[in-house]
Amino acid sequence: MKILMHRHRGLCERAVDPLEIAAGLEAHGVTDRTAARFRHRDVFSLAEEMYARVPRTDASPPRPLTAAATRPRADWVLLALLPGALCAATVAGLRLTTGQPRLITAAVGILALALGLRAALSRGPLSAVTPRTGAHPAGGNSWPWWLLAYAALGDGLLHDAVAAGPHGLPACLTGGPWALATAPVLALALACAPAAWSAHLLSVRARRKLTTSRGLEEFAASVRPLVLAVFALFLGALTALLALCAAALGEAAPYAQVLTLGALLLTARLLALHGFTRAPAVVLGAAALAEAAAVGTVLAGRLPGCGALAAPVESLVRAWGPGSVPALVCGAGALVLLVQATRSLTRASAHARPEAAR
Repeated sequence: MKILMHRHRGLCERAVDPLEIAAGLEAHGVTDRTAARFRHRDVFSLAEEMYARVPRTDASPPRPLTAAATRPRADWVLLALLPGALCAATVAGLRLTTGQPRLITAAVGILALALGLRAALSRGPLSAVTPRTGAHPAGGNSWPWWLLAYAALGDGLLHDAVAAGPHGLPACLTGGPWALATAPVLALALACAPAAWSAHLLSVRARRKLTTSRGLEEFAASVRPLVLAVFALFLGALTALLALCAAALGEAAPYAQVLTLGALLLTARLLALHGFTRAPAVVLGAAALAEAAAVGTVLAGRLPGCGALAAPVESLVRAWGPGSVPALVCGAGALVLLVQATRSLTRASAHARPEAAR
């Protein structure tokens, strides 16, 4: 016990309650079985003894979750609504303008939306500062932007490429109009608000369960349904937003591709927020490259002797439509990250304060 306390003395001195010590021990590989060697029934009981025996530099009492601490702040709410408002203004501007003013509106709107998303992701429940490590996750990751760009332009480009036949080029690449899908992008931008609420709900409820759990396995079993419930609630909100946006804009509602993309982005963000950045970066990159490869193989099939390259994607598009490509790609990626989330986000250390996980 003395060796264990000496090894984690800094953790114990910084902790404001035994729960942070338990989360820190779990982050360092201490399990309930390890705690049994020190004659404790679980890591939580071991943490309580360490908290009581080690003098701390901060003698302030534990800080319980209060009602004020669990309510989203007003600035968080406004920042979460900002991307949706900017995207709605951009879509309205695109519908009211033509020619060069329309191009200027699109450029300004994309820039404003990018800044709005950056602001929403830098504060509040979607903040880029992870509670697990206190570091910034890979905020420079550009893969989500490629996925959003494909949601707006990819289906139209893929449809034109397949419709042009084995010897023609897509109409949009030969001077024709681009088929721009604004409803998916608008719905996803508006979904920043329910995504922020989902992240906040997961954080608060998981912290509460951490205070009532008496073992790591018990905590994991109680948080796993919470992760799935938050995931389902977000998808329900996104479904409603997409239906409203499609009806308001007079477009078809591509539920499959938008819901799978939304699920992929949400799970990636939740994992990154809690310090698990590698898997989201890999999966998002693979999804973006797979979508680009689908269009690339169809275009490469126009080259002499390369027709076989386009056959798989063309068969899929003719059977299920161009939306089947992003639906399959993003759906597979979302499933992988959801499995990872049910394993990683059920760890006590994933919901500890930064000092507790170090």
